[in-house]
Amino acid sequence: MSPRNILLVVSLLLSVLIGAVLSRRTEGHAGTRPNPAHDGRTQLVIGLSMDTLKEARWQADRDMFVARAQELGAKVLVQAANSDDTVQMKDCESLIASHVDVLVIVPHDGVAMAKAVEKAAALGIPVIAYDRLIKNADVTLYTSFDNVEVGRQQARYLLGRLQNRGSIVRIYGAPTDNNAKLFKQGQDEILEPLIAQGAIKVVHEDWTEEWKPENAKRILQAAITKGAKFDAVLAANDGTAGGAIQALEEEKLTGILVTGQDAELAACQRIAAGTQAMTIYKPVRTLARGAAELAVALAKHEIVIANATTDNGRRAVPSLLHRVITVDQGNLAQTVVADGFHSYEDVYRGVPAERRPPPPQP
Repeated sequence: MSPRNILLVVSLLLSVLIGAVLSRRTEGHAGTRPNPAHDGRTQLVIGLSMDTLKEARWQADRDMFVARAQELGAKVLVQAANSDDTVQMKDCESLIASHVDVLVIVPHDGVAMAKAVEKAAALGIPVIAYDRLIKNADVTLYTSFDNVEVGRQQARYLLGRLQNRGSIVRIYGAPTDNNAKLFKQGQDEILEPLIAQGAIKVVHEDWTEEWKPENAKRILQAAITKGAKFDAVLAANDGTAGGAIQALEEEKLTGILVTGQDAELAACQRIAAGTQAMTIYKPVRTLARGAAELAVALAKHEIVIANATTDNGRRAVPSLLHRVITVDQGNLAQTVVADGFHSYEDVYRGVPAERRPPPPQP
């Protein structure tokens, strides 16, 4: 995809409208006007402020983003905040002081990072909110997956397996992460009619601080300790699923359906082994490489055409949202393995040969 011809279109009308919004921003609005400090510099520089690099998922995002930006001739300055809002704010200030052409932020807290957007906008630096929305700020562009649809697919899968009846524990994500709220929103759309009818009962629910598996484990232990009986655990992501499964294994509880999302290797291995029911595959390669292309296009003051808008409390932010895929034992090899996201041998390590599906054909 040429950085001069980025067209990610769902609706022609919507695309034209959003293209017009971004076009106006290139005519002098703070966020895209040229910074005089950049005059004479031949190479574009992109700042990438990341919440964390502790998980393999975020390391993959970084590597693919940087590789694509370099292919397009741009340099990337990367900072990681170890899930500390104060550190991330300082990281963003450092990147802004380095006169980056575009600032890309994976926020730890989507509210706290509004100040970073303001500081960048004051110097004419456009800001892309990557994967997680930044709230109440004049963000130039938001790119992520359809996170409400993630929640819908998790809930649909759970209801299909339970045949629309049963008791569940709900383990939400980090309360500081806007995506966690979007996952819950999607789940609620599907679950609430059956909860209202009494067909589905939520016997325990809580939010997982910092998305930590050990905190998810404690949530499920609390449910077990109070004597709750349940058929499934609606876990917000693969990390929280892993914590829940540890609690189930320690209590020797079997036959409990556990959801997840992110298609982490450990989760895919659990799906192959039968201890986790499903995950949601979000093609990170598409997101990361696409975001790098968007950053380069904005740095060159080109018009970017989006496929959606997202209300962040300040305005309808032009957005590029990518599709997601439900994955279970039935299509594990045909999705994450076939795409090269994880290797066949890694996913099915420990699974007897007679229980493995055939490798996908190239």
